[in-house]
Amino acid sequence: MDEPGVQRRYAPSSICFGCGPANEKGLRIDSHRIDGGLEMEFTPSLEHQAFPGMINGGIIGTLLDCHGNWTAAVAIMDQQGLEEPPCTVTASYSIKLRRPTPLGHPLLIRSQVSEIDGDKVNIEMTLEAEGKLCATGKGLFVAVKEGHPAYHRWT
Repeated sequence: MDEPGVQRRYAPSSICFGCGPANEKGLRIDSHRIDGGLEMEFTPSLEHQAFPGMINGGIIGTLLDCHGNWTAAVAIMDQQGLEEPPCTVTASYSIKLRRPTPLGHPLLIRSQVSEIDGDKVNIEMTLEAEGKLCATGKGLFVAVKEGHPAYHRWT
């Protein structure tokens, strides 16, 4: 995908560990639009292992959390006809680790909006490796207002 992902397009100076393009030691995810959500590929590195050959659950959680958060931000932007996504944060999220996630293969992460209510969005996420479902997740993400510590984090 040659077109920049939503993180690089809308928040190029973000330092978030999971999704910040400006964090050279972070995961720097790169999510792209699909119908009703976002999709991304991520190739884990050796330092992302929990044990030899398998990805750490915390890394999986971060990938799903940040990707889901951006899905919510884009959904609010589209629904409200905004030119930029609002700053959203995670209110809650959960993941199910369905099988060990192997190192050495690109991970395919997809997210879909399951419900949107104003500034609150429920998102469902999946993570696959080699065509096998390795993890699923659900999250509630909310747009924050002026005065919240994260309000200007994407600028």
